[in-house]
Amino acid sequence: MASAALFFVLLALATMLPQTASSEKETHLKVYWHDVVSGPNPTSVPVARAATTNTSKTAFGVVMVIDNPLTEGGSLNSSRLMGRAQGTYIAAGKDQLALLMLMNFVFTAGEYNGSSVAIMGRNAVFTEVREMAVVGGTGVFRWARGYAQARTHTLDLKTGDATVEYNVFVMH
Repeated sequence: MASAALFFVLLALATMLPQTASSEKETHLKVYWHDVVSGPNPTSVPVARAATTNTSKTAFGVVMVIDNPLTEGGSLNSSRLMGRAQGTYIAAGKDQLALLMLMNFVFTAGEYNGSSVAIMGRNAVFTEVREMAVVGGTGVFRWARGYAQARTHTLDLKTGDATVEYNVFVMH
């Protein structure tokens, strides 16, 4: 009787384990992240700042909440909307413009509609290629891990608006 109970406990545990390496899939996602901080309808807004943020050359201490469009191509107005980047970024570099990125890429179109990828990491804005970690996901991307590489596509120094190409490599 005890051996039968042990068998069912082991069977239950085995079905709860994540996918094995042989059944994992690697997916490459390429999207453009549009950070609009100017104009009447910004997609990134400041929600907190330190007393010294305004005098800092790096905006150290500012916290932004984002709901940025993710598009298939580099143009916000003429590219297909694939989803939204929702979360925060924080100016965490005192001597260099470096952001702590905490965001979900929430897909609302295409084959990944209804799924999301969670991204977290340091983004040294003026470095050519920045790498952040994929720390999870939902839907198709459940149990996700991997990395995201960001490259600035366009940056308007007057308005602060930016478009960033993200190449995301996900194991799921």
